[in-house]
Amino acid sequence: MINDSKTGSFLKVWSWPLHWQILTGLIGGLLFGVFLVQVGQAIPEFSPGDFATRWVKPFGVLFVNSLKLIAIPLILASLIKGVSDLQDMSRLSSMGGRTIALYLCTTVVAVCIGLVAVNLIGPGRGLPEDVQAKLLGDQAGVERVAKIAASAEKEQGKGPLQALVDIVPENLVSAASSNSNMLQVIFWAIFFGIAMILAPSEKVAPVKAFFDSLNTIILMMIDIIMWFAPVGVFALMASLIAETSSDWRIFSALAWYSVTVILGLAIVLFGVYPTLVMTLGNLSYMKFLRGMMPAQLLAFTTSSSAATLPVTLECVEKNLGVDPKVASFVLPIGATINMDGTSLYQAVAAVFIAQALGIDLSFYQQLTIVVTATLASIGAAAVPGAGMVMLVVVLEAIGVPQSGLALILAVDRVLDMCRTTVNVTGDAAVATIVGRAVANKPIGEQA
Repeated sequence: MINDSKTGSFLKVWSWPLHWQILTGLIGGLLFGVFLVQVGQAIPEFSPGDFATRWVKPFGVLFVNSLKLIAIPLILASLIKGVSDLQDMSRLSSMGGRTIALYLCTTVVAVCIGLVAVNLIGPGRGLPEDVQAKLLGDQAGVERVAKIAASAEKEQGKGPLQALVDIVPENLVSAASSNSNMLQVIFWAIFFGIAMILAPSEKVAPVKAFFDSLNTIILMMIDIIMWFAPVGVFALMASLIAETSSDWRIFSALAWYSVTVILGLAIVLFGVYPTLVMTLGNLSYMKFLRGMMPAQLLAFTTSSSAATLPVTLECVEKNLGVDPKVASFVLPIGATINMDGTSLYQAVAAVFIAQALGIDLSFYQQLTIVVTATLASIGAAAVPGAGMVMLVVVLEAIGVPQSGLALILAVDRVLDMCRTTVNVTGDAAVATIVGRAVANKPIGEQA
């Protein structure tokens, strides 16, 4: 964190490392949530979900909103600074090519792992008919499916090249008004950075100094916000447990589906990424995991790659020693187009729904899932629940009814936490590999 003498006395109130602070808040919130549930069972008039929503969750929302507040300024400042620092278009194109290629490869691998797992385990074949009927007939679930389908319909109504058109904003201020437009902000920042490289250095020096200073200020803001991380994580976890306490019976009914998703994510997290980081990044995976733990825990709690991005940048640069020029370029792009965990989940969910509804998917249809899930992950908003909207696109591509979404809504929030953790870890793994390739030496030696 920051060592500046002006802020040291303020930020050193917490002497523990950041990951221990977040973990303490997470466990404390879990226990408090269980306590609220127990009180609700002992006192029927007491609603743990209502109490948590009114008196606990707002502190978590404030924390997440604070992180989202600086996401766009952080991308603008760090990406413009990172690109302009390269001072060479060939280095930029080389780094960009490696980044996109690695992101696409890891996404395809993740989808394939998900398909293998769901076909071997077959969680949808054992779903009790009474549970299936309850889930499909739940009014709240039906209404939520309708909203998700409406959002997906807007995406499907666009032309084949609309995704390319959407990357280029017609108004920067409008694009920067929402974190869901992060890809547009990234395009503008890279475009601006390239122009700075091509322009005479003495002419752009004041602008470069401005963005260097802005980046420093935003990093200071991140440190201040993270001082409140234990409280925010505590509130988010406690409210999650209290609000979902009534759904645990349904969770148990969907246990095999949840286990399948988590197993696939674990293979990616502890199998695919270690292989890549150790072989291509020349870095111990244990060191990688220790360095990324604060970002992973925050991703698990918030279910948002965008909210976690400021912490991911700090972890990759300070704990893993990746060059800031590389991290500031690779990670914002990854938060938008690299959704390994989300893509794996979409593959498992699509096949699970088909199995539960008695639909046999052909090899061609499952190959369609690989292509569709990979493409759908590009441009998906880095916010909670975006994967569900993209899942509708996948279901449409293979001819599975959208109503089947109701089967998995009950456990989606918990699984969203897990897949966001994988998404963030994948971004860091690629940043580590690209950083080593650019520096042509082990990442650990750069710190």
